Amino acid sequence: MEVPTLAHAHAVKRYSGLMDWLTTVDHKKIGILYLISGGFFFLVGGLEAILIRIQLWKPLNDFVAAHTYNELLTMHGTTMIFLAAMPIIFALMNAIVPLQIGARDVAFPFVNALGFWTFFAGGVLLNVSWFAGGAPDAGWTSYAPLATTTYSSGHGVDYYVIGLQIAGIGTLIGGINFLATIINMRAPGMSFMRMPMFTWSAFITSALILFAFPALTVGLVALMFDRLFMGNFFEVSNGGNAVLWEHIFWIFGHPEVYILILPAFGVISEVISTFSRKRLFGYSSMVFATVLIGFLGFMVWAHHMFTTGLGPVANALFSIATMLIAVPTGIKIFNWLFTMWGGSIRFTTANLFAVGFVPTFVMGGVTGVMLAAAPADFQYHDSYFVVAHFHYVIVGGLILGLFAGLYYWWPKMFGRVLDETLGKICFWTFFLGFHLTFFVQHFLGLMGMPRRVWTYLDGLGFNNLNLISTIGAFLMGIGTIVFLINIVVTAAKPRNASNDPWEDGRTLEWSIASPAPEYNFAQTPLVRGYDAFWKEKMEGKGGMTPAEPLGSIHMPSPSILPFFMSVGLFIAGMGLMYADGTYSNSFVATIFNKHIFAGFGLLITFVCMFLRSVYDDHGFHIEPDELHDKGVKA
Repeated sequence: MEVPTLAHAHAVKRYSGLMDWLTTVDHKKIGILYLISGGFFFLVGGLEAILIRIQLWKPLNDFVAAHTYNELLTMHGTTMIFLAAMPIIFALMNAIVPLQIGARDVAFPFVNALGFWTFFAGGVLLNVSWFAGGAPDAGWTSYAPLATTTYSSGHGVDYYVIGLQIAGIGTLIGGINFLATIINMRAPGMSFMRMPMFTWSAFITSALILFAFPALTVGLVALMFDRLFMGNFFEVSNGGNAVLWEHIFWIFGHPEVYILILPAFGVISEVISTFSRKRLFGYSSMVFATVLIGFLGFMVWAHHMFTTGLGPVANALFSIATMLIAVPTGIKIFNWLFTMWGGSIRFTTANLFAVGFVPTFVMGGVTGVMLAAAPADFQYHDSYFVVAHFHYVIVGGLILGLFAGLYYWWPKMFGRVLDETLGKICFWTFFLGFHLTFFVQHFLGLMGMPRRVWTYLDGLGFNNLNLISTIGAFLMGIGTIVFLINIVVTAAKPRNASNDPWEDGRTLEWSIASPAPEYNFAQTPLVRGYDAFWKEKMEGKGGMTPAEPLGSIHMPSPSILPFFMSVGLFIAGMGLMYADGTYSNSFVATIFNKHIFAGFGLLITFVCMFLRSVYDDHGFHIEPDELHDKGVKA
């Protein structure tokens, strides 16, 4: 329903219900949209994982066919990394970073909305493949020649290359937006060395996105040309180079690991500091360690390729560079431990996930150093040892960190505190299930079980460990279901969370209402040190010292254009894929074969871009008298 209002001589359209969510440019609502969509894809990817583990729970199982297993394996990895982990990271960044730096919104609210909708369009397109004749089946890394038309003749990999391109546009412009926001929109007094660690991690992550995602885009475009337009980038029989894809993919792929894990590091720093009632130990070293991890993340991509024949010099250099990353990571581990040392620790659910993260991630790091030794990697390569290492880093690191962040900031996002009893049940079932699932996979790998295998013979010694792993996977599923129950139970409660429900909040987001109002801060706060809100509390002040008088607040207008731009890209992607088909209906054949369908989709997108360019969007203003009506005092 549309409710027109007039504010400061600008007519602005306000929406409610579904239209509010389709047109919003408010970073907090966009964060919730990222959370809902990422949570949905997390459940889809988790279901795919459960099906994989059911297939492997006993030898010579025929629960799913070999081809279906390849599709499940490919879509599980692709969904979890690109469509579940990334959007939940962006959900926390959208919801919290502007609040932590004292900003009223991100630098480019319209672009922020466009980033979400293009990500969502790409994710939906990728999953349409299940219902359109077959999902991608070449592994989540989509190595050539498996991903070429020679070995994957259906449209599955086409959905992969086009869906990830569209989703990647959203991630890239989202990263650029957060770089601009953090550089330009910090509150007065908030120097870089006063920023919270979560904001620092979001800043470095955004820089990694800016430099890493174009490499993936180049590779996906080249693979698309190979598949749809008979290009020869990776087709060896036509003079292409399959190893070129590996280089392009991992030049993106290894920084992507740090794009995923650095925000989790930031979350852990915030949670451990808050629930230890202590300033984060070694703040400066944490900042420089984060920067160094981001830099070194680009120097190590070929450790994924030790067995491709790069030669001893290249292998040695990349081994050394890989092991160097353990140094700044180790600095972080010790700083978290020293933050807890002597602190007044409260084991809330958020802190349980944060504390559980530390030893789990260390285990993943230790196996990472083992894999960094090139001669040893020849033995570990393509075995379940690699699967165990990767999941200890990503699930034991990233997912535990995201759970900690969600329990910690849920009241700030929704105005309600998640139930602690259900939260602790969620933690223990998920945490124990995780270790049960993946710890034994180290030994499966050392015993010779190859990764991506559809089934295995009896009598190889794999039976019991695979059964244990499958039981653990079901426990993780139960933990996730308990989290969903917690959300439903909490949603039924009144929205009565205080500004600082943990009572020990240290950063700016805890100085304003829960959930944050549309304008975030009625008056931009004045930051007078690190842990700005804690500093004000210690001096006996109820809130932040304002840096400006109460005045008119300019707000951006909602817009439906980002939604339609992403719909146009979705249509264009479908049109490109089916342009080479044969159809009994001549009209349908004409539309697809002449790329008319793809052109129509691009036309929608370009018309929306044109309208955005020529329309003078003044936004609207919230006046001081409206703030007084809401109980805000100057």
